[in-house]
Formats: sequence, C-alpha cells, structure tokens
Amino acid sequence: MKRASMLVLMLSTASASLIAQKLMPFAAFKRGESLSYRVHYGIIDAGEATISVAQDAVKFNGSPTYHLVGTGRSLSTFDWFFKVRDRYDSFIDEKTLLPQYFLRKVDEGGFIINQEYFFNHTKKNVTVSRDGTDIPRNAKNKLFNIPEFTHDILSAFYFARNADFGPIETGKQITVMTFFDEELFPLRVKIVGRETIRTRAGKIRCIKLRPVIQEGRVFKDEEDLTMWVSDDLNRVPVRLQANVLVGSIKMDLKEYKNLAHPLALEK
Repeated sequence: MKRASMLVLMLSTASASLIAQKLMPFAAFKRGESLSYRVHYGIIDAGEATISVAQDAVKFNGSPTYHLVGTGRSLSTFDWFFKVRDRYDSFIDEKTLLPQYFLRKVDEGGFIINQEYFFNHTKKNVTVSRDGTDIPRNAKNKLFNIPEFTHDILSAFYFARNADFGPIETGKQITVMTFFDEELFPLRVKIVGRETIRTRAGKIRCIKLRPVIQEGRVFKDEEDLTMWVSDDLNRVPVRLQANVLVGSIKMDLKEYKNLAHPLALEK
C-alpha cells in the first residue's frame, strides 16, 4: 500500500500547480504552522501525513530560509500490510521561496530511497546524490539542468500558497515546472469552482481544483485527482480525493496549528 507516502507527494504537487511567478504582498504561512491529515484507503484508516514550517531559520548562501518538513506514515494497524515511514525536508529562501536544499528519506515496505538536492538557481542546475535499495540508481553529485523557478515537491506547495495567480475563474488552468525523483515535469491544474465541505477540523469554504496528472502509472485517468483548498489567505489544502488503479484514496485535514490568517470556517 504505497499510499500514505504518496499522499504527501500528491498534497504538494496538486497545490504546486497553482503557481504564478509573482508573490502576494502578504505571507500565507509562518514559522510554527502545522497541518495534519488522516489518510483513508477505501474505508480503511491507513495512514497520516503532516506538513509543517519549523521554527529555525537556517541560512543558505547568507540568506535566511524557511525549513519545511513533510512526513507520511502508515498507521500501526496497517503496518503489517505495507509499512511506510517517510520524511521530506526543504529549505526555501525567505524572500523568493525558491528551494535551496531538499532532503528525501523514505522507507516504503522495505524499499529505501535517500536523496539530497542542492539547487543553484543562478546557474540553473541542481546537484543530486542518491542511495538506497535500488543500487543501480545510486549516484553522488549528479548534475541536472533546470529552468527558472523550478521547485521541489515540498517547496512548490508553499510557493503556491503565496503566489499571485490572479482571479479565481472556473476553467482557468495554470502550469509550473517541478523537479522530483531526478526528473523535470510540468504540473497543471484546473479551477473547478467553489464548494463548502465538512471535515474533522470543521465546515470550511474551499476552492475546488482538479490537477491534471499522468494516467496509467498510478491513476486510471488524468482527471482522477480532486483537491479542495481553503478559500482564504492561508490556502490550506483541506481535502484530497483520488481514484487509483487499485481502489481509492482520501485525505482530510484533521488538525491545524499556528495559521497566519483565520481559516474560512462556517458555523
């Protein structure tokens, strides 16, 4: 069940698609923010995911950064079927929100991947080192060329929350380039409309999105992923629902802490 960890990726990539290169004049998040989600595989509670902004302000090339942390894990009751223990760290420039360093440590059913990316946006490249179970793919300091404004999956999520992508218009589609697993790929999303949904965190007004994803590898169809983001200045992912090749996945916001702005709650 490669689902708890996959949801961390889908959470990031789905949000990442709503990116314009102009940032909003306010911060959509702050240090200390934490978003927790429950992952369901069909009717089964299968895992949990958390995305947070650490309190530290580590400097890269003399500039302070936000330290982003994403984790995904299967529940103990599901470990017998497929045990997942994943962690992603991204350090993004405090002003541009572009990634400086990305670290991936995943253990999915005993399949291990450890990767680190060093981004150089001036030279438009990223240096990648990898080790893990898939020995032929292990490498050290492998260089890849990237275009401007390229993000890792975690930095893309936070950059999207703070991006100025213009008016919310049904049918609008936006694309961004992301680098993950040593590959560049464009992410696209369509705005479906607005909707209010109920979650464990309350009844929340949302913007409904439909990321256009790659069919065949995980998803049945390129529009089998739907996401709801809070219709407020936080742009917090509230729910994600997907039909995959085997079954369905749903991820719901269950808890939030230290948001920068009031959440769009309805009584």
